[in-house]
Amino acid sequence: MTTTQHPGGTPLPADERLARELLDGLAEAVLTTDETGRVTLVNAMAAELIPEVDAGTELAGCPVTALAQAVASGADRFDADHHGRRLRGVRRQLAGTRWAWYVRDVTEEHARADALLVERRRTAFLAQAGSRLALALHRDQVLLATTTLAVPYLADVAVALPRPTAPAEPHPRWIRYADGEPAPITGLASPALTSSVPGLAEALAGDRAEPGPWPDAPLTDLADLLPPGFGPPGMVLVSPLLSASGSAGALLLIRRAGRAGFDRRDVELAREFATRAGAALATADLHGEQAHLARVLQTSLLPPELPVVPGVSLAGGYRAAGDTLRIGGDFYEVFPHPRGALFALGDVCGKGVGAAVLTGRVRQSLQTLRLVEQRPLELIHLLNQALFDAPDAARRNQFTTLLLGSLDRGPTGLDLRVAGGGHPAPLLVTADGTVTPVPVGGMPVGALTAARFAESRVHLDPGDLLLAYTDGVTEARDPRDPRDTAMFGEVRLRAALVAAAGQPPAALIDRVLRAVDDWAGGQAHDDIAMLAVGVSA
Repeated sequence: MTTTQHPGGTPLPADERLARELLDGLAEAVLTTDETGRVTLVNAMAAELIPEVDAGTELAGCPVTALAQAVASGADRFDADHHGRRLRGVRRQLAGTRWAWYVRDVTEEHARADALLVERRRTAFLAQAGSRLALALHRDQVLLATTTLAVPYLADVAVALPRPTAPAEPHPRWIRYADGEPAPITGLASPALTSSVPGLAEALAGDRAEPGPWPDAPLTDLADLLPPGFGPPGMVLVSPLLSASGSAGALLLIRRAGRAGFDRRDVELAREFATRAGAALATADLHGEQAHLARVLQTSLLPPELPVVPGVSLAGGYRAAGDTLRIGGDFYEVFPHPRGALFALGDVCGKGVGAAVLTGRVRQSLQTLRLVEQRPLELIHLLNQALFDAPDAARRNQFTTLLLGSLDRGPTGLDLRVAGGGHPAPLLVTADGTVTPVPVGGMPVGALTAARFAESRVHLDPGDLLLAYTDGVTEARDPRDPRDTAMFGEVRLRAALVAAAGQPPAALIDRVLRAVDDWAGGQAHDDIAMLAVGVSA
């Protein structure tokens, strides 16, 4: 055996048979060329990947176009699709002007990279869809988002058919968005649509069967859902819009005739997307029901328009916490009677719907009890007992601070009796700008069965006003205070009243509300209710 000397000093075998075995055992193809560019050596992998190239072939004219172009241009690498395989080659210079090309089969690498890219796109699509659908709180918003999100990623045309929400709608309305259209459009589904599209009737009925593509189906009635000039659809995929309570409708994804059909992964993605859209549609319906309930509560619980009482000038002011649903735990009422009127102003413990429910109970109780008792102190005792006689009194821990007053016209003004149940004292504002609290005290109504209440009397001359208010006025906070401790307070309230002295009740209420709004900087605050009483001409 002959040997050659390695530059590092280690002898290497010069056995051609051994060298050939080593080359044929490589996992990549090896091609060597001489000074003229002709192939001098082809190992076993090269013969398998590029069978058209053998010893003596001029590489610059070989059938592998990308390889031939690389040789002709002197490039050191190439990528090519050959016999269904993806090949990648690099060139290395040997001794003299000879070259070696090393070619690898990277088909599997490309497939994995493509699959990873597709999966990332699917994940990004679902993430975007989840964000858009989560922000849609109205039924129409969900349907718009569903159709526009699906095009063009899932289909060329997307049609959503929600189930009718009322028996008066026998046929579902549809909303369609097509690639290239400026905006979605809507229409009424024909009676034959559900029977002409395979799987649509089952999806609308809540069938949880696997959605499937339906190519080459006779979809003549589907033409009404397609944009003008679309032509016969290539494939239609029907998916139910599933929610926890069943199907909320169906989603049709339609692809053009020249586009690839729905594969298994497409069907899975469409099913996941339709499920998310169905859940969002159910959430929107629930939100709509709650909004309707809030409107009903708002109508019944907002302070009523104040009545006209001869000899009495009245004005009220009301703001719910955050001023969103406009329902809360603060309220006022005025009940006229032949001698004048009864009035009530209260603050229920808590906020939101729970406080609003108790507010309604207190107001309804007052509506009934004032028919049998019109003396404030006696009436507040009856109200306290009525709240504890309610069926759920033992299960609640809510109470109400309250002012109950009677207005009786006199020859020189108004005589008032005011009973208190743990509420801030009303303020007497005289025409000369003097502000004096009217002490009432007492315990909150509905807190104790044996609660004690107090009563005070006050006389209003022309130009005098009595302001009853809830603690949302004085406890409004300054958002600029980092410690959140600076409140509007009684000092600022009295200053606003002094500035409004001598003005009618409506002007006084407006001045106080503007002062509170300026202090709070438009930020959310507690419920506010005010009632101003004066002597009219």
